[in-house]
Amino acid sequence: MREVTWILAVILTCCAGWTDARSRRIPNWLTISGLAVGIVVNSIATGWHGALFSLEGTAAPLLLLLPPVLMRGLGAGDWKLMGSLGAILGIERVLVVLLATILLAGIVAIFLMIKQRRVLVTLRNMWEILRGVFVFGVRPNPEINLDNPNATSLPFGVMAGLATVLCYCAGALRS
Repeated sequence: MREVTWILAVILTCCAGWTDARSRRIPNWLTISGLAVGIVVNSIATGWHGALFSLEGTAAPLLLLLPPVLMRGLGAGDWKLMGSLGAILGIERVLVVLLATILLAGIVAIFLMIKQRRVLVTLRNMWEILRGVFVFGVRPNPEINLDNPNATSLPFGVMAGLATVLCYCAGALRS
């Protein structure tokens, strides 16, 4: 069963990565389908425990990523993708994939920041986003959020797809 859920997760995130790379959007039909498939597959496999497994896996990334979404530093499609991925993989594995996704996105962001010679500006913007995440009542800065067409952004769905494939391969190598 573990193999099946990994394959479903890879399919979901690769489809999301492909659409995110092309249109900078992850469609609701994809994230809702992923959520439903995760709950159904895990429920069929282990009954009510599987349903709870999926719901816990959904809740964890949604709660963790809510502040960046509210600050407009992360898109809602990316947020929903991680929730549907959690429904498939469960809490432990989705947190590993989320961490890998964030690390990959960070590495790519560092290269872009250096290439575009925006190190100081980016660090200042990161400070503003972090401050907004941890200090309630701070409003999103319109210059450094996803609504600004001039802001540099990464397709998080692509990073999630790569991270899911890498985590799957790492797990297959350990087996």
